[in-house]
Amino acid sequence: YFNRNGNYLNLLVATSGDTGSAIGRAFQGIPGIFVYILYPRQEVSPKQEAQLTSINGNVRAVSVDGKFDDCQKMVKSAFLDPELRLFHLTSGNSINIGRLLPQMVYYFYAYSRLAKYEEKVIFSIPSGNFGNAIGCEIAYRMGLPVEKIIIATNENDEFPGFLQNGRYEKISPSRRCLSNSMNVGHPSNLGRLFDLYGGNVDKDGYVHRNPDRTAMRRHIFGVGISDSETIDTMVRIWREKKVILEPHGAVAFAGLESFREQEGEPDLPQIVLETAHPGKFSEVLQEYLGVTPEMPESLKHLQLKNHYIVLPNEYRIFKEYLFENLKR
Repeated sequence: YFNRNGNYLNLLVATSGDTGSAIGRAFQGIPGIFVYILYPRQEVSPKQEAQLTSINGNVRAVSVDGKFDDCQKMVKSAFLDPELRLFHLTSGNSINIGRLLPQMVYYFYAYSRLAKYEEKVIFSIPSGNFGNAIGCEIAYRMGLPVEKIIIATNENDEFPGFLQNGRYEKISPSRRCLSNSMNVGHPSNLGRLFDLYGGNVDKDGYVHRNPDRTAMRRHIFGVGISDSETIDTMVRIWREKKVILEPHGAVAFAGLESFREQEGEPDLPQIVLETAHPGKFSEVLQEYLGVTPEMPESLKHLQLKNHYIVLPNEYRIFKEYLFENLKR
């Protein structure tokens, strides 16, 4: 559709490790579409990097010497740059509402499989850039009977802190945690969440108008989970249940446990989201659990390829790279 008139479409993506490779695979080989995926060089797992760099052709991986927040800032700067407007730029991140809206679908799906008709449920969501949390909030506002949304972050806990004390302070630079895909110091979707509750926060983390925190706290439970708590949860669930949780799922599970401790044991279905296959974090699981998860076919034969470039954390140099490579 986008290249029906023979135009090119250039897709810019910033990823903290997980969704970037999915976007790359989705658009690989599609005529007229070129994808540029930025990821933080030192903050993705070996398997995540192998997934990102094993794609070539019309998909290019850009390894940035910085944080995910830096990658996201460079992508947003490109969208606002008047000199790049002729290049038909668009986003594969949840910056793009078309990418965000499908993230509400699996809440309806999970509800249809795990709850009775009109029964309320609780979702615990491992949260970094807050796309999944917004998806759940939109599903709730469309009528899904959600009693409580648990937003579980890692040590980048700026939002749980806001819920507790009413002060929002972005974390810069973001803290490096085991649940690396959630190493986000200022979630871009926080602006949408604030807006839904009557507030306004800008891309730099400055709050222009506070949301209705009372209403927000009534429906949302926020909690930050430390790396030590993440490891403890992974080890304990493996020993007790023989269930493997990778770090992001462990954060969500620990978040649900924290909610139970503070709010009591609810007599409702409680659903924990697990956002990645354990095989993507096999090194972490081997270190702390002493187990190596069975690899799906998509991960078995991955090796780090040379289909990537390394750029410093400087928008000027990224812009030069775009001028040299973008299609018009």
